[in-house]
Amino acid sequence: MADTVADSAQAPAAVRHAEETMGTVFSFDVRGGEPAAVRAALDEAVAGLHRVDEVFSTYREDSQISRLQRGEVTVAQCDPEVAEVLELAAEAERLSDGWFSTSYQGRLDPTGIVKGWAVERAARLLAEVPGVCGVNLNGGGDVQLLGTPGGQRPWRVGVSDPLRPGGLAAVVSAAGAEELSVATSGTAERGDHIVDPRTGRSAVTDLVAVTVVGPRLTWVDCWATAAFAMGSREGLAWLESLPGVEALLITAGDEVRCTGGLAARLG
Repeated sequence: MADTVADSAQAPAAVRHAEETMGTVFSFDVRGGEPAAVRAALDEAVAGLHRVDEVFSTYREDSQISRLQRGEVTVAQCDPEVAEVLELAAEAERLSDGWFSTSYQGRLDPTGIVKGWAVERAARLLAEVPGVCGVNLNGGGDVQLLGTPGGQRPWRVGVSDPLRPGGLAAVVSAAGAEELSVATSGTAERGDHIVDPRTGRSAVTDLVAVTVVGPRLTWVDCWATAAFAMGSREGLAWLESLPGVEALLITAGDEVRCTGGLAARLG
């Protein structure tokens, strides 16, 4: 995913910040609002992201998810967010017929949903600040957009071309949408990290990238992962069946496939 693009002409004041956590960089762009109030909310959002890392990290032996996996605590003994995320993950697994899963090599691993959920939650917190007209939060290439950046232009997100480093496969526009998110799953940057939950091994697929567009990052992040594991034919058909969702799929053979309504979101 390329950096998000916004026209700065006639745009209200912007508060921007970059924060490293969860093994990636979170880039904030908040438009409008009283700067001190925005900064206070930004501090709260950043602290929330670090707390999510502490609770859900599968690399930390003392995280609540690691302790839950080892049977040292129950879900009821964890922070309420753990139950919330696991319930959302169960719904994603149901809606994807098991192609999205929180199990990895027999272990509990909800990381496939945690980042999108955390980004969406942080973005909505910032959008609640009085006077804020737009929020753009990019978490390691997955983006939640709320409102507008001001002026006459909407938020726009460049989608990286996985086969041509530095190039763009498409530009997604949030024109006419109060909330829009864009998430990509693929092998270009992280290699074969997506698992086929039916085999427990790396997904064998004809795809190199799946970009999904929809209102909520919590869901589109899951759908991109599930569709990638399915492969281009089954993944595209499934994505077409989801309401309010559009997608762009790129195969290893440089074939581009997209859902029927995606063209209305490009520009």
